[in-house]
Amino acid sequence: MTARPMKYRLLQVLVVVFGFVPVLAGLAGIVLGPSMAGLAPSDTPVALDSHVRYLSGLLLAIGIGFWSTVPRLEWHAVRFRLLTALVVVGGLGRLIGLLAIGVPPPSMLFGLAMELVVTPGLCWWQYRIAERA
Repeated sequence: MTARPMKYRLLQVLVVVFGFVPVLAGLAGIVLGPSMAGLAPSDTPVALDSHVRYLSGLLLAIGIGFWSTVPRLEWHAVRFRLLTALVVVGGLGRLIGLLAIGVPPPSMLFGLAMELVVTPGLCWWQYRIAERA
C-alpha cells in the first residue's frame, strides 16, 4: 500500500471535520425539533415539528454519507456528487427563503455558506483526486 499524498489526507480531514456540521445539526433537530431555532414547543404546530425532525434526520444521514466516503475518497465519486447535489439544492432553497423573507440568523448564514460554497468546493477537490486515481 502506498502512502497517500498530503492533499488527499487533508481532504479526508476536512470531510470529517465539515461532516460534523450536518451530523450535529441533524441530531440537534431530531432531539430538539423547532426549538433548536428558538421556537417554543407550545407555539410550534405538530406538523412543523414533524417536518423539522424528518428533515433533520435527512441532514444527519447526509453527514454520515459524507463520512462514509472518507476511507477511499477516490472510489466514492458518484456518492460524493449525489450528496453534494442534495446539499446544494437545500442551500438554494435556503437562498430563496433569504431573498423572499429576509436574512436569517448567523447560524443559518453559516449553513448557507456550507451548502453553496464549502460543499461544492470539497466536491470539486474530491473530483480532482478521483480523476487522478
